[in-house]
Amino acid sequence: MNATTIGVDLAKNVFVACVGDGMGRVIETREFNRCGFLAWLSSLPRGTVIGMEACSGAHCWGRTMAALGLAPRLMAADFVRAYRKRQAVKNDRADAAAILAALHAPGMRFIAVKTEAQQQRLAWHSLRLGWIEERTALLNRIRGVLAEFGMVVEPGATRLRRWLAEHEFDTAQPMIVRHLIQSVRDQLDALDARIGECDRQIAAQQAKDAAARRVRELPGVGQLTADAITASVGDARMFSNGRQFAAWLGLTPSQYSSGGKPKLGRITRRGDSYLRSLLVQGARSVFAATLRKARSAPDTLTRLQQWIVGLNARVGYHKTLVAIANKHARQLWAVLAKGEAYSPEAWRQWGQTAEQPAA
Repeated sequence: MNATTIGVDLAKNVFVACVGDGMGRVIETREFNRCGFLAWLSSLPRGTVIGMEACSGAHCWGRTMAALGLAPRLMAADFVRAYRKRQAVKNDRADAAAILAALHAPGMRFIAVKTEAQQQRLAWHSLRLGWIEERTALLNRIRGVLAEFGMVVEPGATRLRRWLAEHEFDTAQPMIVRHLIQSVRDQLDALDARIGECDRQIAAQQAKDAAARRVRELPGVGQLTADAITASVGDARMFSNGRQFAAWLGLTPSQYSSGGKPKLGRITRRGDSYLRSLLVQGARSVFAATLRKARSAPDTLTRLQQWIVGLNARVGYHKTLVAIANKHARQLWAVLAKGEAYSPEAWRQWGQTAEQPAA
């Protein structure tokens, strides 16, 4: 087989490979199980380019292919979808052919294969997020159950927890209710312990990363954001500028421009929703601190804080949060890509450099 490029549609147990030549013309299409796919990869000549969608397990396969001397290329599923010949027909073979076509598309952007260390760090974030969602679901569930017995608790997780603690041993409550409360409190304690373990692991691993320590100097960036960003991005230089990085996080508006008339739409909200939510939460804390300072000492506002106050007056609270998160994303890119420490006065140095006359 004289293959130079291959498009692979990944799954748990069924793998479809569309083999193409150097021009992207399809030579053959093959289907494998998991063991057969690994054996087939071992038989391919070194340097063969293999395209895949960046789905679950793709990074692990990318590392396996790289160890075999192959050249894995990961692509976003949104970029591949447009190359499926018939949008109404979706199957494994059509997807593999679309991946092969996208692999040869000019200007295609590829995703860097994450290392095993990066995925180990991100695993703690995934577990933590899952435990938090389970805890929220448990609180909502017990609130609904209590309402069936005529016990309506005021909104808020803190109020509900306090109510559960006060009524766990209340003999005025039916035995079944006390048993339910005790079971829920035990489960809440277990979930709190698991979340605390994740927090400790994340704090320990970000403390060992010099890049994570640098980005923590940015306003609105804490341990979770610093560790998640550095582990997810890896090498920030794969983004040409800060706006491209912000667009990757889904923090830029969509464009509907034509005839030289720019028209911006809604924020895309594409990319990693977890990273985007962390940046928005960080923006929320910066916004609150800025408003407090604006009320108490308006003459001491920094240039960035003045921009936040003015923007809030023009566009409102929610759009201001997204704009702050967008700016934080660009600052994060600059710190990671250039390997420099964060400086809130960097804009002054930029202005001085721009004002210097050309030699």
